Amino acid sequence: MTGLDRSQTPKTRPVPQKRTALVASLDIGTSKIACMIARLKPCPGNEALRGRSHAVELIGYSQIQSRGVKAGAVVDLAECEQAVRQAVAVAERMAKVRVESVLLSVSAGRLQGQLIEAAAEIRDGAVTEADVSRITSTGMRHATGYGRTVLHALPVGYALDGVKGIRDPRGMVARRFGVDMNVVTADATVANNLMLVVERCHLNVEAMAASPYVAGLSVLTDDEADIGAAVVEMGAGTTTIAIYSGGRFVHASGFAIGGQHITMDMARGLSACIADAERIKTLYGTVLTGGSDARELMSVPAAGDNERDVPQIVSRATIANIVRQRAEEIFEMVRDRLADSPFAAEPKARVVLSGGASQLTGTLELATQILGRPVRIGRPLGFGRLPNEAKSSSFAVPSGLLVYPQYAHLEHVEPRHTRQLKTGTDGYFGKVGRWLREGF
Repeated sequence: MTGLDRSQTPKTRPVPQKRTALVASLDIGTSKIACMIARLKPCPGNEALRGRSHAVELIGYSQIQSRGVKAGAVVDLAECEQAVRQAVAVAERMAKVRVESVLLSVSAGRLQGQLIEAAAEIRDGAVTEADVSRITSTGMRHATGYGRTVLHALPVGYALDGVKGIRDPRGMVARRFGVDMNVVTADATVANNLMLVVERCHLNVEAMAASPYVAGLSVLTDDEADIGAAVVEMGAGTTTIAIYSGGRFVHASGFAIGGQHITMDMARGLSACIADAERIKTLYGTVLTGGSDARELMSVPAAGDNERDVPQIVSRATIANIVRQRAEEIFEMVRDRLADSPFAAEPKARVVLSGGASQLTGTLELATQILGRPVRIGRPLGFGRLPNEAKSSSFAVPSGLLVYPQYAHLEHVEPRHTRQLKTGTDGYFGKVGRWLREGF
């Protein structure tokens, strides 16, 4: 397992321009596992959002309660495997197809994007495809620390003899060629265990992608991506951030606090069991407090098993205060992350919230106040005939994964030196082992 820290997660091939393709996405979250199966059908560019060559036709989906996952990372392999099998089976039955491979999201593992500059002398005067690959590869390796794996290596811009802003340098003449690139990494252990769960279900991982990046592909308009926008994907166990500028994904960040922490705060603050706290949060959770909230009372069942325990009476103001304190902490952490990123230089840029935790009442107003930016809730854009449940911001990641193959051509992919393995190549450990070996 040496060299694990220098690996790149699997990358999908670009979707053929004129052909229909079947794709499946899998979002293994802390509170829910979502699987979506769709046909990608070629469509004229003017009918789609820019960059989308295909229309996404959803044919099957599922959303079930997650098991064996904490803060976006696998903590119980067997439990998580069973939940993934169930989610995929439900989506397969609806779509009437068998899934062989999936696109997989990653929200855990301390997501981090670095803007890297790499440059080298050009041997033959004109920039070749090999030069682009060689210098991008050097930059990517430089950005990958020990124990980290690369999710994305996206060139943001090129330079020829120090002149920046070159869009496509191939064939152009220069003595020195440089690339600016966004390299997004995560903890290799987290990525490998997510992959292992899927392989244990006898599915291949077609590609892995950072949750906030694919959420942005789903919820951002072209104008927002051009002017600059931050996508804040608010999950149950993690909050992750993707920053877009000039139409490109330029930065990523994240931390392991999310909506489930609000649930746990309520369970402690109200002395209630976690299931009751989650129900109360869903039904009555708000970050806004009004004058009548102090007078509006509700009964909360006691946490113990004893039926004689008397339910306690709490006001809606008490519930709102618990929710607000944690929500404020999350947005203050987001504000600090944004201040340390390229987003700070984009004064007109807005923030788009996605994920299940963004649906709490009053989130929009609180985020606007703390971040000092225009804020909106993002929902999947440009999808035909989405069922109502899948139109919400909590489906931004799995729906964005369905769009992702259309953007795969933008990424640098490390060449894999495949070696034939003599044993163990048939089972899921063989597949994982093959990926690990091909990477280094």
